[in-house]
Order: sequence, then C-alpha cells, then structure tokens
Amino acid sequence: MFSIEGLMSKQVISSPNVPAAVGPYSQAIVANGMVYTSGQLGLVPATGQMVEGDVSAQTHQVFANLKALLEAAGSGLESVVKVNVYLQRMDDFGAMNAVYSQYFAVPYPARSTVEVAQLPKNGLVEIEAVALVK
Repeated sequence: MFSIEGLMSKQVISSPNVPAAVGPYSQAIVANGMVYTSGQLGLVPATGQMVEGDVSAQTHQVFANLKALLEAAGSGLESVVKVNVYLQRMDDFGAMNAVYSQYFAVPYPARSTVEVAQLPKNGLVEIEAVALVK
C-alpha cells in the first residue's frame, strides 16, 4: 500500500493467472474503490506466448486474463464501468465485438475502440478496463 500525500492510497495487484508484465508497469492498481487494469493481450499466462488463432481467439484470451486480474483485485467483469479496446486493424471490429458481447450484459460499460499502428508482441487486440471493487 502506498500513500500519495495522504490523499489517495493505491494497492498493486498481480496474479500468477495473468501474463507477467512485459515492462515497468503493474498488472493492475486498486485506488479509492476502483480497479485500473493494464492492457491485456491474448497471451497465455503459462507460456507468455500469444494464443494461436485470429482476433476472436485473442479476444477470448484477453477476457480470460482480464477476468483473472479483476478477481485478484476483488472485482469482476460485472463491475467494469469503462473499457478501452485497441485493435491492430479496425476491420477486426466485428469479430472482436462478437466476442466482447459474450462477456458483458446490460448495462454495458462505456467503451472506446481505436485502431493502432502496432501492439506489443504483434497482438491483434489489447483491452484495458476500469472496474468497481466489490
């Protein structure tokens, strides 16, 4: 637990059920009742390698990683309020969206989706979330 001038505390969250960070960042942070996840790729936690398959397969793996990370923080997908989706190709929006819709119900979280030039490890999709702690 860290304190920033007594105004806010933050707790670093990590889980062995989520791929290890590939840089100087935390897997997630809990601060003031909210969980902020780092972007998750379609990496298999046990191997650190990208799941085989297309953007749909990667999106399913991303959600498995997000679910494990949120649960480690005392939250869950049902508590997500905001999602940012990064796609290598906007042409994959429909396939990603079809998988995405399997993980959320009404009321859906707010969401932004953007196309990016490249993602780490040549991923096709990266997703980050903000959720309430239960």
